[in-house]
This record gives sequence, structure tokens and C-alpha cells, in this order.
Amino acid sequence: MTEQARTGKATGAGNSRRRNVSAGLLLYRRGPRGLEVFLAHPGGPFWTDRDTGAWTIPKGMIDEGEDPLVAARREFREETGIEAPGPFVPLGSVRQKAGKTVHAWAWEGDADASAITSNETRTEWPRGSGRWITYPEVDRCEWFTVEEAREKMNPAQAELLSRLSQLVER
Repeated sequence: MTEQARTGKATGAGNSRRRNVSAGLLLYRRGPRGLEVFLAHPGGPFWTDRDTGAWTIPKGMIDEGEDPLVAARREFREETGIEAPGPFVPLGSVRQKAGKTVHAWAWEGDADASAITSNETRTEWPRGSGRWITYPEVDRCEWFTVEEAREKMNPAQAELLSRLSQLVER
């Protein structure tokens, strides 16, 4: 594992936000259904009718010079309304199909998926129309077993589930 993957420390120069580097948290719990993970479904018109492969860990871009774990906690709070107290276990990083690197940490806890509150974002929709719409960055969250989550989430992020399972089984 590289130093960057082990520590989650991003390197390199860029704008105030690093467009190809994100950080996020994977909340998990143990219950009657076994190991479950808390995933977010992106809001907005592009994701409205998408389910399989659309779900993600709550995550977002890292500000230039920002510690990746600090960014992950901020993004989790912004996208779910939940303060993540930790402790946090590093899961390393994964590279998504479009080239984005996602640094992730796991933490054990519980949350009411029906009570999330997300920040809002804006986009031009339809693209090129000149019409701007505002919508929640995350439109819903749900608890999934690891097997269910593998089918629902972004395929590159599924590796994080394998890493989490290895940590929890120890």
C-alpha cells in the first residue's frame, strides 16, 4: 500500500478544491442482518431514475491544503446532517472509473436514514439550457447489508466493503 493510500494524505497542487480527489466516511453497524453499511443516493435530475451503481459513501472534494479526514467528516455532515464522532479506521483509497480518487475511513455507529438533511447544490439543467436548478446533494440514505451494497454502490467503491469486512472480522 502506498503512503498516500495508507494515510489518506493527498499530494499535488490545484485550485481551491481538488476536482479529482474526494474523501468520505463509511458508517457501519452490526445487527440481526449482520454487517450493514450506510450509503447515500445522489440528488438531482441526473440520478433520479438511477439505482444500481449510483449509491455511494457520503463524500466530497477536499479543499486545497485540507486534511483528508477533516474533509471526509465535513462532507459527511454536509450530506447527511450527521456529526461523525469516530473513532475512524482508514480504508485507504480507490480510483473510480472517471479517474477520481476517493480516500475513505470507516466508523461504527448508527443513524436514522429517514432523518438525513443534505446541503443543496446548483446545476444547469438541462445542460446548455441556461436554466439553473437547486436540489439536495443527497436525496436519501439507506442501510444495506454488504452484499446489497455491492450491487447498489459505485463499482470502484465496492473494494471499500472488502476492506471493511476484513477489519471487522479481525
